[in-house]
Amino acid sequence: MGFAEEHCKWLDDHKNRRSGERLDRLKRGHGHGEQMFVERVWWPIFGHMADLHPEYEVMDWRGRPYFVDFVWKPGQVKFAFEIKGYGPHVQNTDRTRYRQELNRETYLQIAGYRVVAVPYDDLESAPELTISLLKSLLVPSLLKKAEGEGRLYTRLESDILRLAARWNGSIRPVDLVNELGVNPRTVKKLMNSLCEKGKFRPIPAPVSNRVCRYEYIHSFMDTELW
Repeated sequence: MGFAEEHCKWLDDHKNRRSGERLDRLKRGHGHGEQMFVERVWWPIFGHMADLHPEYEVMDWRGRPYFVDFVWKPGQVKFAFEIKGYGPHVQNTDRTRYRQELNRETYLQIAGYRVVAVPYDDLESAPELTISLLKSLLVPSLLKKAEGEGRLYTRLESDILRLAARWNGSIRPVDLVNELGVNPRTVKKLMNSLCEKGKFRPIPAPVSNRVCRYEYIHSFMDTELW
């Protein structure tokens, strides 16, 4: 599946787990800017939306609910992403609301979140800049997480990822058997593991429904984590 299908699946999953105001806020709040962030920045970096939560509810210092555009929580790490448009945030005539927004961001820092403001204009005109900045910001957290869990990929898994990238993203089990010199059962075990880690999607044959190839889910983070 490509981005559009994965985005719908991810959004529907969050909607199915919500009700009341939390559901209404997701329907209203996940707008054009938020969708651009996921498609033009997050998807190119990770290739999936695992651990990314849209319109995430937190309580502010007064105990009132507040919805962050996105929260990313891989393990113990917590990042809060806010998409900032020029008009609403710079020319806001409601000074009380603007002040409360700034205080909420400070409170999020106190609550253990790293708050990241993403310019809306860059999502439209220069998403590659946001990608570069976020990679530099997030890679240390991913490396720390990987170290805590042990090596993220085994040697053979890393070899498969390199082969998939070299073979334009599509890979067949029979090719891995020949290339790596291992038996089919080992290849099947390795591919199941990489599918669970979100690096491949099995592609079944149209008639037999037997998995005959795998689609590689590219991520700019791979070269940092192999």
